[in-house]
Amino acid sequence: MKKSNSLTVPLRIALVSLVVCGLLYPGVVTGIAQLAMPVQANGSLISFDNMTIGSSLIAQEFNYSGFFQPRNDSASGLDPDITVHDAMLQAARIHNVTLIAIGYLNAIIKENTKYTLFFFGTAYVNVLDLNIILVEHYPVIYDRHIV
Repeated sequence: MKKSNSLTVPLRIALVSLVVCGLLYPGVVTGIAQLAMPVQANGSLISFDNMTIGSSLIAQEFNYSGFFQPRNDSASGLDPDITVHDAMLQAARIHNVTLIAIGYLNAIIKENTKYTLFFFGTAYVNVLDLNIILVEHYPVIYDRHIV
């Protein structure tokens, strides 16, 4: 009788731990995330032509040199943003490949510039956002390069 009692206590602890750590805690955290920031909690997905093409939180690979490219020196390789300075440098390459006016490229970079600390921090742009704008405004150039 003593053996079954010594086995039930650890099994109960394991079961309670499973319910609390595996169901309750993740459920509560997910619920709070859905209420506080639903877009980020669902992956910040970006759609184009009724198709999900990526996330604004994770970098995508763009094989065509007419697109803006994410940072290749990012530690994880998943950083979706580049500095405005890097975007301006890439604008020259995109102009050479696509013949899109450099003034237009600089304008979309400025229009989509965000800052890490409101207007005090580092200026950056999201690569996927810039590339979607290019595809929307220049479908003749980019249609064959969309996967």
